Amino acid sequence: METRKVQRLGPSTLAMTLPAKWAQEQDVEKGDEVSLRIGSKGTLTVMPESVQQEESEAIIHAQNLDADAVERAIVAQYVLGRRIIHVEVEEGGTLGSSQINAVYNAETQLMGLGVIEETPERIAIRCSVDPEDFTLDNLLERLESTGSTMRNEAIKALAHGNPDLAQRALNRERQANKIFVLLLRLIFTAYQNPNLARAVGLESGFPLIGYRSIAKNLELTADNAEDIAEIVLETDGHSLNVDGATMRRIREFTDNVNEITEQAVRAAVERDYDLAIKTRKQFAEIQDNEREVLSDLDEMPNEELLRVREVLVSLGQTAQYAVRNAEIATNLALNEESEHVTIQ
Repeated sequence: METRKVQRLGPSTLAMTLPAKWAQEQDVEKGDEVSLRIGSKGTLTVMPESVQQEESEAIIHAQNLDADAVERAIVAQYVLGRRIIHVEVEEGGTLGSSQINAVYNAETQLMGLGVIEETPERIAIRCSVDPEDFTLDNLLERLESTGSTMRNEAIKALAHGNPDLAQRALNRERQANKIFVLLLRLIFTAYQNPNLARAVGLESGFPLIGYRSIAKNLELTADNAEDIAEIVLETDGHSLNVDGATMRRIREFTDNVNEITEQAVRAAVERDYDLAIKTRKQFAEIQDNEREVLSDLDEMPNEELLRVREVLVSLGQTAQYAVRNAEIATNLALNEESEHVTIQ
């Protein structure tokens, strides 16, 4: 860590010099303006004018990339906060049909993305997302709600043998992924530009790492719900070969999982340690549900037993992700003063 001596320039003015290497790297010269941000716990952040500029652009050189690689590169640049992304090939070349399709496929997957220019050798896409239109807390809650809806639809489809309801759950997966990737974009941009942390609803950048993990856990729970919906579509009769009592136990297990998943996210966004504790206790009460349901099953063919187990495993994994989110909520809550902790 580099230290600087504070000097007095006048009766009420204190000054500190900027490191020469930092000023050179940021292209800061005499007479330029920099932004100061006063953060929590006595921190002061100095940012050059270039950090304030949002028109960040990237060029993806596609001549040696297949369609999948082009699509992944667009998603990565979106997550990194680029406002305009160019996909182009060397002069004299043209974009292939698969590469063009990859661009438009990425456009449909990412919120706020649209093609603004297209020529045979180049496509430009622009992201119109304004960070101030969203808060990370709200997006986390939306992602949790989408995953919960998918899970409910998939289990209901399983109980009633309804493939249309299972397909509805699968169709929601694209929306869940859009919210997840948008969360990543806002987290990355808020990390790179501390001024944006306040715009997305945070007083400081401290929670960003935790929010990144919560978002990934919620995205995985949506994947679990997708797995159950796919079991419905792949199974003859679109239902498990279990009696009504067993199906009721599975639905009760689902309700318990939904409750702790929602609680864990609420504990994180509200910095509520008591709610995090409650989530962990409820998890302890339901974590044996999977084993108990399996042990009480009547004998059945291995293939049918495997399908029941896959459903229960998906629900159990979702409950485990909820506990992980409750652990993150604990760290966020205990970083602030409350009836449980005093920070000196």
